[in-house]
Amino acid sequence: MTNGDLWPFFVYLGAVVALTLGMMGFSYALGQRHSERATGEAYESGILPTGDARIRFDVKFFLIAMFFLIFDVETVFIVVWAVALREAGWMGYVDICVFIAVLLAALAYLWRLGALDWAGLSRRKRNIDGRNI
Repeated sequence: MTNGDLWPFFVYLGAVVALTLGMMGFSYALGQRHSERATGEAYESGILPTGDARIRFDVKFFLIAMFFLIFDVETVFIVVWAVALREAGWMGYVDICVFIAVLLAALAYLWRLGALDWAGLSRRKRNIDGRNI
């Protein structure tokens, strides 16, 4: 690739930088400057804010988010397979069956491990070797 082939990229990059700097400059030049008591407070859809915005979420919510992302990526793979089903043939069918079997095995492992239990270890007391008491 020669330098002559890159000129459209540099023109585009320059236009993006110029547009970004222009928007920031116009915003700074034309924007309002005021400092009232309510300026620094959080606006929560017209409702007066209560408490601190930096609350700690339970780990369970992050677990659900991770499961969503994992199953979302898996869905992408399965949809792509479904689109290319005719070209993939029987070998593609065997591949997707193995893929789904691995997913189901991982899900069964997590279920058996207790990672999917919303109640957590607080309701289920476990002793050292992992048996329920």
